[in-house]
Amino acid sequence: MSPATALCECSATTLGQMLASKEIDAVELTEHFIRRIEAGDDRTVFITTTFERARREAAASAERHRRGQALGALDGVPVAWKDVIDVRDTPTTAASNIYRDAAPASADAPVVAHLAAAGMVSLGKTNLSEFAYSSLGLNPHFGTPLNPHARDCARVPGGSSSGSGVAVGARLVPIAIGTDTGGSVRTPAAFNGVVGYKTSELRFDRGGVFPLSRTLDTIGVLAHAVSDCLLVDRAMRGLATQPTAATASVPLSEVTLVAPDTAVMEALEPEVERNFVESLRRLQEAGARVVRREVPELDELESLGRNHGFLASAEAYCRHHELLEGPRASEIDPFVFRRIMAAKSMSAYDLLRLQQERQRLRESLWASLDGAMLVMPTIAHVAPPLAPLQADIDYFARVNGKTIRNTMWANMLNMCGLALPNGVGQAQMPTSIAFYARAGSEDYLLNTGLQLGACVMPYTG
Repeated sequence: MSPATALCECSATTLGQMLASKEIDAVELTEHFIRRIEAGDDRTVFITTTFERARREAAASAERHRRGQALGALDGVPVAWKDVIDVRDTPTTAASNIYRDAAPASADAPVVAHLAAAGMVSLGKTNLSEFAYSSLGLNPHFGTPLNPHARDCARVPGGSSSGSGVAVGARLVPIAIGTDTGGSVRTPAAFNGVVGYKTSELRFDRGGVFPLSRTLDTIGVLAHAVSDCLLVDRAMRGLATQPTAATASVPLSEVTLVAPDTAVMEALEPEVERNFVESLRRLQEAGARVVRREVPELDELESLGRNHGFLASAEAYCRHHELLEGPRASEIDPFVFRRIMAAKSMSAYDLLRLQQERQRLRESLWASLDGAMLVMPTIAHVAPPLAPLQADIDYFARVNGKTIRNTMWANMLNMCGLALPNGVGQAQMPTSIAFYARAGSEDYLLNTGLQLGACVMPYTG
């Protein structure tokens, strides 16, 4: 059996294999991660822990394994949930002071129930940007989780799924679930050096998930390996999880990657650009076809936002109107409040143009790709220092805008995506590369991702 201290270094896939072979048991594994969470210096990563539930689930998993009746490849593997997702008997706070004392959820959200049915062990609920509406991950109410890779100064975790990114990056849990409305899974994955998997709009049941934008909200996975995302994707849809070794990956000789010659390649930090170019070289050497060309739909979408506003803000303002215009509005994070309230001045014309152009550009892009995937740096820069962002809301807004530039288009055009760590940049902070396919192509993206990860990731977890 591996030393206990090495368990946190394993991917969920590997842990599942160790459980199946009885090299470890679920109770031992769960206690290992509980000890890591309790011993950690950063108390802002989790908003709520569910250790009592976790111990019950782990004991039940251990018994199933003893009887040879495991529920699948993830039975006994721990997981954490972003605190916008209902977990029975815990409040869903959306990391807002307003909902800090909300009544506990009476039932698990469907995705939680599906992973419980697959035997996964819920350790707790993680922190986030308030209402899931910031790409940097700061939170004035519950604190800001610190990026575990930072050595020179405190750096941001990325948002909005900040606690989920840090929980996996700091190896407090092998799998965490987040949501992504404009980059909220991919950004913390990129900043924390882990894998981030963003689904398209209808992949998972979104019942029991606190809404920001009903159109653009998606559920995603943060993990150490693409194989982890593949298994969790199946489990969250209520499907059987088979060992990933039996999954047929897509050979890179059959893959075409389109690298956009657009704004997503502008103002990259030198190390981000260097690692991206090196990743493309490795992919080409492995047999992938890489095409550099203009992708006008991305630039048109950026112009659309400048001229007409943002769909997520409009839907958030409508959904939370009474709160935003009510007596407790002053309790909301000022940046989040300002960003949502910008939609108050949007006209019906603006909203209709956004909806109509979104559909046109999506259909145009899907047709032009003709089965190819897009590839680009996940974020133009590494995780920035925290202190200047806390001190200046206008500077925060500028950095937030630059951070979300390379991610938000994928939600507007309903693409699924996979962000993979591909090296280090400034201050030895992680960099990341992202791959995108049209909605409904998640199986292809993940199966291809097994080979993509083998080429570009500096480690596989």
